[in-house]
Amino acid sequence: MSAGSTRRVEVEEVGDVSVARFVDKKILDETNIQIIGNQLVALVDEDGRKKIVLDFSNVEYLSSAALSKLLILEKKSKAAGAKLRFCGIRPDIYQIFTLTKLNKLFNIYDSEDQALEGL
Repeated sequence: MSAGSTRRVEVEEVGDVSVARFVDKKILDETNIQIIGNQLVALVDEDGRKKIVLDFSNVEYLSSAALSKLLILEKKSKAAGAKLRFCGIRPDIYQIFTLTKLNKLFNIYDSEDQALEGL
């Protein structure tokens, strides 16, 4: 990590599942999006995590650039045989997932408990 970069994602281990929570309410800034993307991909590529839940409950706004990072994470996860689930997405953000058909690609759950169930 370069000097000055801070964690934009906090990861907590819940059993054998890595639950990643976004620090920022608004994920807009290109630099932060890059850091977030790198941190999420590192969970799969560097840490070898096989079960990941992304908790969006703190996120109020998500840019399209952030969505592209989520697509990269999905591809990396599939390639590594990792399971990826999302939870806590606000209705206005979920609408973007629906419009872009990403709700069909990603496994999205209402709550963290539901996302963890059977993972």
